[in-house]
Amino acid sequence: MSIDNLQHWRWREDERGIVWLHLDVAGERVNVLSTAVFSELESILETLESSSVKGLAFISDKSSGFIAGADVKEFTQLSSREQTLAMIKRGQTIMDRIDALPFPTVAVINGFCMGGGTELSLACDYRIALDDPKTRMGLPEIKLGIHPGYGGTMRSLRVLGPIAAMDMMLTGRGLDVYRARKIGLIDYVLPQRHLVSAAHHLLETTPRPHRPGRLIRLLGLRPVRRLLARKMRNQVASKISKAHYPAPYTLIDLWEQHAGNERRMLSQEARSVADLSITETAGNLIRVFMLQNRLKAAGDKSLIEPRHVHVIGAGLMGGDIAAWCALQGFRVTVQDTSTRSLAATIERAARLFTRRLKTERRIKSVMDRLIPDEKGSGVKHADVVIEAIFEDIEAKQTLYRNIEPKLKPGALVTTNTSSIAIDILAQGFSDPGRLAGLHFFNPVAQLPLVEIVHGEHTREEIINQALAFTRHIDKLPLKVKGSPGFLVNRILMPYLLEAIIMESEGIPKTVIDQTSIDFGMPMGPIELADTVGLDIGLHVGEILGRAYGFQVPAKLKDMVNKGHLGRKAGQGFYQYQNGKPIKPKNKPYELDREELQDRLILRLINEAIACLREGVVDDADMVDAGVIFGTGFAPFRGGPLHYLEGRGRQAMQQSLKRLQDRFGDRFAVDGGW
Repeated sequence: MSIDNLQHWRWREDERGIVWLHLDVAGERVNVLSTAVFSELESILETLESSSVKGLAFISDKSSGFIAGADVKEFTQLSSREQTLAMIKRGQTIMDRIDALPFPTVAVINGFCMGGGTELSLACDYRIALDDPKTRMGLPEIKLGIHPGYGGTMRSLRVLGPIAAMDMMLTGRGLDVYRARKIGLIDYVLPQRHLVSAAHHLLETTPRPHRPGRLIRLLGLRPVRRLLARKMRNQVASKISKAHYPAPYTLIDLWEQHAGNERRMLSQEARSVADLSITETAGNLIRVFMLQNRLKAAGDKSLIEPRHVHVIGAGLMGGDIAAWCALQGFRVTVQDTSTRSLAATIERAARLFTRRLKTERRIKSVMDRLIPDEKGSGVKHADVVIEAIFEDIEAKQTLYRNIEPKLKPGALVTTNTSSIAIDILAQGFSDPGRLAGLHFFNPVAQLPLVEIVHGEHTREEIINQALAFTRHIDKLPLKVKGSPGFLVNRILMPYLLEAIIMESEGIPKTVIDQTSIDFGMPMGPIELADTVGLDIGLHVGEILGRAYGFQVPAKLKDMVNKGHLGRKAGQGFYQYQNGKPIKPKNKPYELDREELQDRLILRLINEAIACLREGVVDDADMVDAGVIFGTGFAPFRGGPLHYLEGRGRQAMQQSLKRLQDRFGDRFAVDGGW
């Protein structure tokens, strides 16, 4: 292949003898390292290896970022370990060739640089990055059930040392530019106008590439590696099970056994990724990644170009939604009659911005965009209005009547209601078709899902604008029918209520929670109920109980009447100290743990089947996506309905019937089975 006939790369040599390789993958929204991209890069490297150029700079022509990583779709099409191994080795060979080029190399990073993109940048001598909150680097392969495979394990250790490199790989977290620079992953953080001159400076002066200091290198010696590896395994084990997530443990083994020899580590890295790629966990985590991409694709950003967001209601949810929108670059006015609520919103927002942005300049810039608005003056300027007041039909409808004459023509109007039907609320407008639901989940900054709720009369263009806006604020939109509880709360509620029923029967709450965690849930249902707030749980439970016949335990009502509302009150099912539950030690408990798990999980799955039967979302994949991204349902299981298919429909129905015989009709098999 000639470098004059490239589809994805563009070669440009400047007057100083520097070659600029521009990546712009044809037909893709983001740059990914696909087979076709690698094929062209091999031809380019062949030309470069025999050239007399002075230096090489990799740069992206996509405004969305540098390189998102390897093409995951191609991984899903591989049918054997051997095919995966061949693909990994090819990628390693390409990175080795970049590493061995006889002239200096630099990666010029704009926006995200993840996975294979970070591995390519590590194969370069230098890395410079755009000073922007959206610029992030990382090796997130652990979230797909594998670990870096294009030399990323070896080179991250070479550049960063074992502590920073292993932390980055084991967590899979993306690092902002300042954290990346601090650990040595980035050499310079610069505004756009200085990137090219900085690249020239590095390629022409060729300073010594970043390497960890002598003391950090000592941590890689074999005796020290053994001690550190043991500590790393203990830290990982405190969060996830090896049976559920083998990749982190495999990565620690790889480092402990082979980090002293780079060539051997590369070889073992490839074999390790190939072995992990055929595990059920990797298959399910890749499935979750593809579900996430499908949700992202549901929102076409071009349908709406908002600049100003107006949030009405500065309670916990409203205030946190306002702060999140400001963090995403919007001018936000937040309206509330309570100055105390507005002050609390600003205080929480400041903490969020400090955690995320680090520098005073960035924090101040975002704080300036978040404007308390006691009189509601911002509503007439807003492109998007989000109502987030308390759950009362009359209060919401009255509010809509008051704001409708003030609205900017074409403004998108939404509600964050968690339980009231959109069609009922929309009666507060002279044009009921303009209201859509924008249902966020708590905590707003952590849970990525937003349910886009539509009623029978909601206009299609309004739904599409709501989907698009959700992508503008970097959330995952899920279109759901406006039936009571929508999707996530409706599926989650039977699970929570069953846990409370079990606790009322005398089953220790710690046993109930641990049973759920053993299944793979991020938090036990009793602690989750406390975290949500028992008063909120009771309110939603009663609404859904009337709609679907859910049994609301008397224990829940009694606790709310006593003011034991959960974490926020310092007392719920657990007592709380500094926001953390005080958990008694588990007492010996003889009942069948498998039955306890079935009582929780099968009620959740049975309700998921009911939602699918009623068409609350488009298909089974969207049920799974909603429950995973809205509740944290065990990702390694691929979603409740995917788990159902793996365990077997007939076996699950038989388990439900046994539970129905013992505990009553709340376990009756739904007609959707």
